[in-house]
Amino acid sequence: MFVLSILLLITAVVLLLVGRGRTPAGHWRLGAALSAVAGVLAGAFACVHVVSAYEVGVPVTFGRIGTPLTSGIHVKSPFTDVTSFSTRPVDLDLNDEDVVEVRSSQGGVLYADVTIKWAVVPGKAVALYRLAGSEEAVEERLVMPDSREIIRNVFAKHTSEEGYASAREQIGSELAGLVKKRLAPRGIDVTSVNLRNVRPSKKLQEQIDKKIQQEQATERATEAARTAKAQAERKRIEAEGTARANKIIEQSLSEKVLYNQCLEAYKEAAKAHPVYAVPCGTDSNGTPVIVDTGKN
Repeated sequence: MFVLSILLLITAVVLLLVGRGRTPAGHWRLGAALSAVAGVLAGAFACVHVVSAYEVGVPVTFGRIGTPLTSGIHVKSPFTDVTSFSTRPVDLDLNDEDVVEVRSSQGGVLYADVTIKWAVVPGKAVALYRLAGSEEAVEERLVMPDSREIIRNVFAKHTSEEGYASAREQIGSELAGLVKKRLAPRGIDVTSVNLRNVRPSKKLQEQIDKKIQQEQATERATEAARTAKAQAERKRIEAEGTARANKIIEQSLSEKVLYNQCLEAYKEAAKAHPVYAVPCGTDSNGTPVIVDTGKN
């Protein structure tokens, strides 16, 4: 804009000089006047800079960095360049092509999808300009590499199973704390770190599936052994109960009891055979008993 202003003023002078030797000179003078007005306006605009809301400007004049410019209208030297930094939170998505490849403490490869929400601290805009030079460079040179390094270091302290399953919440909290701590001194305010997804590599997934199958086979074998043991214990208890019952019966049977039971049995048998003779007793010399149902 300042260069345009100079060119317009030079054009005005040229038109004025050329118009002096021409008749009529009114048109030349009008053109010179319009060019002069346009040059002055262009120069005025070159000395004014507007910083939008939620932005901070860093003025640089001949390589010298000035005081940061807050939101509003500012008057500056036409030789001053202003670099703006947004103070709104910006999302850095580390996924797809930018997904973070990490290794667990066991050497397994995982892929972590992370979203980092960050913003420039207005009072640190000058320091960030010195470190990076622009808002895009802040993300590429500071936020992204530092975050990726921290993510790798955190996952390296955990096993593969913890990384994609049991300790994801703990890992997410740890990532948020470390990223904030690393970037805060540089003037970058990290408002959130979201560990959205963690997936194992193809090779690690095959190892996980194999381990699950082995665990299931072990559980089935353990259950079968437990069932067999329970059945054996049940049979042992039944056998012991039968043995105890037989022992009790054996101890309770006397000569008289057996004799009476024999008589009852032959009495029932004699109902089918009117006369039935058989020895009763506990040995071969038992007393013969004749049962005749036809007589009382």
